[in-house]
Amino acid sequence: MTTLADPGLVRVLGATVIGYVLVMFAIGWWTRSRVHDHEDFMVAGRRLPLHLAWATIVATWFGAGAMLTATDTVRAQGLIGAALDPIGAGLCLFLAGWLIARPLWEMKLLTLPDFYGRRFGVRTERLSAVLMIPTYFGWIAAQFVALAHLIEILFGLDVVFGIPLVAIVGMIYTLLGGMWSVTLTDAAQIAVVALGLVVLTLTVLAELGGGSSLSGLEILAARTPAPRLSIVPDELPAIVTWLGVVSVGALGNLPGQDLTQRIFSARSGRTAVWACHIAGVVYFGLGAFTLVLGLSADLVAPGLASKSTVAMLASLFLSPPLAVLFVLAVMSAVLSTIDSAILSPASVLAQNLLAPRWPSADLLRLNRWSVIAVTLVSVATAYVGESAYSLLESAYELGLVSLLVPLLMGIRTMVGAERAALASMIAGTVLWALHFALGWESFLSPWIDPLGLPLPMAASCALCAWAVYLVVARGENERHEHGLVA
Repeated sequence: MTTLADPGLVRVLGATVIGYVLVMFAIGWWTRSRVHDHEDFMVAGRRLPLHLAWATIVATWFGAGAMLTATDTVRAQGLIGAALDPIGAGLCLFLAGWLIARPLWEMKLLTLPDFYGRRFGVRTERLSAVLMIPTYFGWIAAQFVALAHLIEILFGLDVVFGIPLVAIVGMIYTLLGGMWSVTLTDAAQIAVVALGLVVLTLTVLAELGGGSSLSGLEILAARTPAPRLSIVPDELPAIVTWLGVVSVGALGNLPGQDLTQRIFSARSGRTAVWACHIAGVVYFGLGAFTLVLGLSADLVAPGLASKSTVAMLASLFLSPPLAVLFVLAVMSAVLSTIDSAILSPASVLAQNLLAPRWPSADLLRLNRWSVIAVTLVSVATAYVGESAYSLLESAYELGLVSLLVPLLMGIRTMVGAERAALASMIAGTVLWALHFALGWESFLSPWIDPLGLPLPMAASCALCAWAVYLVVARGENERHEHGLVA
């Protein structure tokens, strides 16, 4: 960024970044005294108060994608581009509070696959873990690469060396205190993210409004073409596609260990519910700032192309000290996602796949080794190349197509048992994988697209999985009625 071209400022930034990382390490070291067993490491002993519970949810949710990618999408498409983030992702937090937070917390679980095991059986637990873990590697790798690129721009360190550096930083303070360390660093990091985002937005609006942020907001509303201010498309096919994108964000993230691990960590069911709702409000609030930045970009910098809208605006309008704050905000957004993304699959790996094989192993040690293993695989994924981790990021839709139906049916109804859950998971996964392999972006596109109403692929696969669940569950009930099963 041009704002940071001055060598003196780069040195100041370097010292600030090092100090920031040391503070994160200090927090992680301090939390070691709170970790006595694997339950403390995985779910903070179920003792998180409300203010820490919602803060860690927001920090996990509001990562680099929400701060950077969503702004670029809105700049290109208008508010319709906010379907996935922040609309879908924000709705997910409210749905979590309404549908799953209290019943999951009351089950005293350590991982989400524990729920599938307790409700449907061991085979369902193992399959859910196998489906869940790989979806995190691409997400983590993308964060490693994003922060490594930022370090390269600022300090000239090659990405090849930046990736392991970022990985080591995130891994160390995750290892030190587990969920306690992640939660407390998340709380600090989301404060930095919010401050940086607010400062940048107010600065850009003041530039647009001739010194007044309020005037800038009025000018933004007046000068932005009406179609760009429309949140929902006008035509039916576009509306269906838009709803499909919203569903991926709102429903696909529900069966995620990163979200549910924070629900398990709350000190009560009521705290878990309110943490989700407050996090949803805060997330939409922060997301509103990214929308304003995306809409403002072409008004304050018309015709200026950039791969990153937020970085461009920061380089143009922030003073050097505020540019340093912005860099710390981006680092905070990425690091708060990295630690959560590492801990989540590591917990599932240790609890649901490794512990059953080595029942005499120390579970706390097993969790820490799993953190290291997840970090190493994610680093390897980052080195393989963008196509690999983009592929794995796309696999995040697996939550919607394979795990959502048995989660909601298992929590909200008594319909279905092991066979229904397994059949639903397998059907949704196979159908989604078939579409992905064939390059079909909509459901059964060779046959349905010519009808003029393309159906969203992931949401349609989830509906098929639900239908399979109900059919198999009915068969299970008939077998029970005829005494064919115990």
